[in-house]
Amino acid sequence: TALLLALQVRLVMKAHSFIRENVPRVLSSVKDKSGTVHIPRISQYLYFLFAPTLIYRDNYPRNPTIRWGYVATKFAQVLGSLFYAYYIFVRLCIPQFRNSSQETFNLRGLVLCIFNSILPGVLILFLVFFAFLHCWLNAFAEMLRFADRMFYK
Repeated sequence: TALLLALQVRLVMKAHSFIRENVPRVLSSVKDKSGTVHIPRISQYLYFLFAPTLIYRDNYPRNPTIRWGYVATKFAQVLGSLFYAYYIFVRLCIPQFRNSSQETFNLRGLVLCIFNSILPGVLILFLVFFAFLHCWLNAFAEMLRFADRMFYK
């Protein structure tokens, strides 16, 4: 459910950006009573839906070719991050909670369990950010030939 919620939020943000960029342009052409109203093509909107950006533009800078080796490297890094997160769970998280479930509840055990879970939790958080924000989005940017890697600067 969290994944579906994240996808829905992304789509709402992209729709908001698309509307915010295009409605003033259409309204100004209607107010000026000019005969040409620039409406984006479906292909521009579809490219925007998959591009790793939340700011709509009619055209983005594009690379001439796709570096498939770079894409494979980024997807391998995503897989490596998943396996490393699995290793952290198996070695650091599961034994800690397995032992705590067999004991009677006390405050000391709860505090120790929480403090022993902080480092694995932070490592998992870093892995998720690295795998998604760096590897996954850069792989899709390369496959879509999205050239502006410093877009938000």
